[in-house]
Amino acid sequence: MTKRLVSYAVPMTEQPDRRGLILASAAEMFARKGFGSTTVREIADAVGVLSGSLYHHFDSKDAIVEEILTGFLAAIQSRYAQVLERALSPAESLHDLVLASLQVASEQPDATTIYQNELQYLREQQRFADVLGAAAEVQKTWLRVIEKGVAEGTFRDDIDPRVFYRLIRDAVWLSVRWRHPDPPEQLAAEITSVFLDGFARPPV
Repeated sequence: MTKRLVSYAVPMTEQPDRRGLILASAAEMFARKGFGSTTVREIADAVGVLSGSLYHHFDSKDAIVEEILTGFLAAIQSRYAQVLERALSPAESLHDLVLASLQVASEQPDATTIYQNELQYLREQQRFADVLGAAAEVQKTWLRVIEKGVAEGTFRDDIDPRVFYRLIRDAVWLSVRWRHPDPPEQLAAEITSVFLDGFARPPV
């Protein structure tokens, strides 16, 4: 199987950007093997440098995963800000948050997998306070839209908004593990419809 290397928006010059190659190779390995099972030497070998040379760019594996996830969450926050700027109805905003999430997951599947799989490790390390802070801001955006829908009477008020958020969050982010052919737009419409309209056939 051909390995897929994902760009993390690092500038490219005539020579391949070494830092970008390290991030892409590490992201693929962290997603495939797990953060704990991937060694610095394996990352260095994949990029074609000595382990010591890799430390000129990053002081540790933690520094690598921190940069991967910081870029990932920054992309999400940027897309979410665009959704909120449109000042749509809560239902429309919810759909667009789902779509924005799926688009980022499609663009950065390795980072999405790392974030889902390594969240507990991140919570145990003080170094990742900024990453967790960004994740908290992502959650606040969802809750703002959901709570607005409840206040306006668009969404049900007998379900805790945090419970609803966690359910739709997992449906969205864990979908990166599927091998589904649907484009993000179609999947976003399906997820939103199921969560807002249900799966039961409407009465004739």
